Amino acid sequence: MHFTSEQRLDDGVLEREFTLGEIPGILWTPPSPSPSAAASAPAPLILLGHPGGLQKMYPRLVARARHAAADGFATATIELPGSGDRPRSAVAEQARADLRRALAAGEPVGGDIVDRLVLPLVDQAVPEWQAALDALLPLPGIGGPVGYSGGVIAIGTRLAVVEPRIKAAVLFAGSFVPAVMFEEARRVTIPLHVLLQWDDEGNDRQAALDLFDAFGSKEKTLHANLGGHTGVPQFAGDAAAQFFVRHLT
Repeated sequence: MHFTSEQRLDDGVLEREFTLGEIPGILWTPPSPSPSAAASAPAPLILLGHPGGLQKMYPRLVARARHAAADGFATATIELPGSGDRPRSAVAEQARADLRRALAAGEPVGGDIVDRLVLPLVDQAVPEWQAALDALLPLPGIGGPVGYSGGVIAIGTRLAVVEPRIKAAVLFAGSFVPAVMFEEARRVTIPLHVLLQWDDEGNDRQAALDLFDAFGSKEKTLHANLGGHTGVPQFAGDAAAQFFVRHLT
């Protein structure tokens, strides 16, 4: 990991851009305590998932990071495979074109399209998130436990199964889920808080409900609100933040 820039935001949050190999990312850490204050414990870390395109997503990501910093959390994110300036996959690009064609025609999105689009992304992205954790957790001022928030729900599901350092997750039900991921969902045991926009134009609501039902966690909450994909109300975000306060502090 190499830090490439650093700036202090107006609320005192420290924002540092980095590269992890060829993968760009951003780390936000809470304001430092005053010199007279007692040394604070390392901040728990929340990984901020997103659907890809780090620069395009930046305004929403930094808002989430500031909110988390106010609760004492460090946050970090990395660019997804095939997004931003990262190399494109011909298979994924073709699957994305097929998806857009089906949606424009008002046709059902077939499982083959979803598998070709999502499964290779999950297979590549999850080890990258784990590599990011390997690099982030030893940094001064950062420690466990770790949470995962948002992003492509299939990535969050896989991480919840394979990464023991993640102790709780807030998942956004706003992306297509391959059928094979439902079996993985049954193996998830960490506490979950799932956000669902009831009128999300690009999401299969019933599939999202079925996935929630499949999760094996003993503590799982579904927070559903009326509105489209980007219309998550502020109080729903506040409830998700309190979920992390309960489980990571």
